[in-house]
Amino acid sequence: MTTRKKIGIFGGTFDPIHIGHLRMALELKRQLGLDEMRLLPCHKPPHRDAPQVDSAQRSEMLRIALQDCPELQLDERELQRDKPSYTYDTLTELRAELGEQVSLVLCMGEDAFAGLPNWYCWTEIIRLAHIVVIARPGWAIPELGEARDLLNKHQRDAKSLDYEASGSIVLASPRLLPISATEIREQILAGNSAQFLVPDAVWNYIKAKQLYR
Repeated sequence: MTTRKKIGIFGGTFDPIHIGHLRMALELKRQLGLDEMRLLPCHKPPHRDAPQVDSAQRSEMLRIALQDCPELQLDERELQRDKPSYTYDTLTELRAELGEQVSLVLCMGEDAFAGLPNWYCWTEIIRLAHIVVIARPGWAIPELGEARDLLNKHQRDAKSLDYEASGSIVLASPRLLPISATEIREQILAGNSAQFLVPDAVWNYIKAKQLYR
């Protein structure tokens, strides 16, 4: 059986992009044998408060962060839509562009997966892509409910990503650096340095634009 091209999708507000995001994306790409790993900054997150920094600046920080890492790519498609950034719309668009021969691999944390039943057209997501659920300290998928039912029905090992375009749920445990964007914003607001929590070029951009102050 011929293996498929595998494209990873890792979305978020990236407010700001930090070393933890980047290292996790890189490790997932390697662990899962992905051909591409795309980072998609969210324009208007439907399930959380609006980001502190506008979409263009968050995207620019991502661009700066990735300029020395050809293994990760920036995908700005959600910034082109002036409406809430629904994952269903993004996956539908990608599937139309790439066809049925490509394996789409949507990566999300356990916290996001636990809340998946609240997402727009959530039952269609597994039809459009595989889901990789990333273990996070302090979080667990509920033992009962729709998210658990979905996991029980679709859980497979990572080999399934090679042979099917969508439909599997894979559990992954990449290295998670204990860094959060919320903590970074709070540190900057308090007048402290975020150096070494974000790439140096991103920290220089934040200082130059006086973001998060």
